Amino acid sequence: MARAFVFPGQGSQAVGMGRELAGAFVGAKELFQEVDDALGQSLSRLMFEGPIEELTLTENAQPALMAVSLAVMRVLRSEGGLDLAGACSFVAGHSLGEYSALAAAGTFSVADAARLLKTRGKAMQEAVPVGEGAMAALLGVDLDVAAAVSEEASSVGVCETANDNAPGQVVISGAKAAVEKAVELAGERGARKCVMLPVSAPFHSSLLAPAADVMRDALAAVQMNDPVVPVVANVTAEPAQDPEVIRDLLVKQVTATVRWRECVLAMKERGVDTLVEVGAGKVLSGLTRRIDRELGGMAVGTPEGIEELVKTL
Repeated sequence: MARAFVFPGQGSQAVGMGRELAGAFVGAKELFQEVDDALGQSLSRLMFEGPIEELTLTENAQPALMAVSLAVMRVLRSEGGLDLAGACSFVAGHSLGEYSALAAAGTFSVADAARLLKTRGKAMQEAVPVGEGAMAALLGVDLDVAAAVSEEASSVGVCETANDNAPGQVVISGAKAAVEKAVELAGERGARKCVMLPVSAPFHSSLLAPAADVMRDALAAVQMNDPVVPVVANVTAEPAQDPEVIRDLLVKQVTATVRWRECVLAMKERGVDTLVEVGAGKVLSGLTRRIDRELGGMAVGTPEGIEELVKTL
């Protein structure tokens, strides 16, 4: 079995996330405390108790999702004897999940990953005034159609492809009026359904250039080590292992398309047959099935999930 470990992005957060892990494993509880200390806030209490409105704020959701993923990884190491380099061929993460993947692979410390994601979330939120940007999921159309309607809609404002998640699931992002126009055009081009997403900023669009500048400075100030296994980068859908290359890709990632479908296929082409989703929710496991039914997958975010994975290691 050739595995890749993959890490979820925004949208997988829920009140109660991580609470069961903290109750069952000392290692998970300690990791949540490390994140709280790094941020100077009780993020763990917000994760465990809510309210969901505060947890969903980008600057909280991003480090919270990373914390759950890394808590699972710590437990897998301490309780299951996991050696990441021996257990998988690649790591990858969806948007903010790329930071979780890199921290799991030893590129960032837990504290630095938490602070970077807090900064990233805040910078993304502040780049565009609330209400001016929008995102929409176009279901039942491929990347070519999404790109074409985005380009046509850009006559009224910025509109770009933000996430190529799976066949028939592409997310677009940009100025509100342009995204609404693209949704209308996609309906005319045969989209099965178009959904405006409940987000506070137009993520992965050129409108977030100010946030990319913030992250360039933040990443320049952080120690980065070689990951113990290659990370398949969102921006290129290619493996990367040089810290300086990774640093540059993380800056570009703020405004670039998340090429998740291609990332998954790139790992399969290199021999991976099983994707292990580490952290909150099962979003990536669902996408894996849509991308390629030959790929096996499992979601590991609970004590039961950890126990199940350890048996296979």
